[in-house]
Amino acid sequence: MADLLGSILSSMEKPPTVGDKESRRKAREQAARIKKMQEDEKKKKAEFRKRMEKEVSEFIQDTKQQKRKYNPMGKIERSILHDVAEVAGLASFSFGEDEESRYVMIFKKEFAPSDDELEAYRKGEEWDPQKAEYRRRLKEQAALEEEAACKTQKRAASPSSNYRDKYSHLIGTSSAKDAAHTLEANQAYGMVPVANKRDTRSIEQAMNEIRAKKRQKTGDEDTGAGSTSTS
Repeated sequence: MADLLGSILSSMEKPPTVGDKESRRKAREQAARIKKMQEDEKKKKAEFRKRMEKEVSEFIQDTKQQKRKYNPMGKIERSILHDVAEVAGLASFSFGEDEESRYVMIFKKEFAPSDDELEAYRKGEEWDPQKAEYRRRLKEQAALEEEAACKTQKRAASPSSNYRDKYSHLIGTSSAKDAAHTLEANQAYGMVPVANKRDTRSIEQAMNEIRAKKRQKTGDEDTGAGSTSTS
């Protein structure tokens, strides 16, 4: 029984000491401060959103304004402003090189910025429509000149017409072809006559024909001589 009572007493939580009470008190105070900071942050966000909604509404109703630039603000504020602009049907963009200098610009849909305008803002430049139009014309002119130069190079690289077709009225089409075939054959066979190169007879057959031609020629000469003496 005594052992049972001892185990029960040992398992029970000991009464807190003075140090434990102080730690718990600090923990409760810290939790209260965090909760209050969160509530304050939430309240500030709600107030900021309400103020942005009012400014955006005034901007939409002002027919003279096409765009509005805001002062640099934090990431959370920029996110809220982008959300308000999207709900209102506006276009919004953030610009700036670093976090401290980043700002938001909102545009009415009918006056949405062009790519050149956005590029100017990203470079930290002021948008000048007249200068932009001048640069656009220069780009177009440069593109046209480059296209013309490419066409000129293509015409110079490829022959305008075939040589034979160009001078066919002077040399004729058939003579040009015949000359080409003759030239090709002579180049192939060198200085030897083309007919000899195309002779398919054997050497013995050729010699026999030459001897026969000589005998025939000698016989013709003798006959001629005999008829002359008789007269």
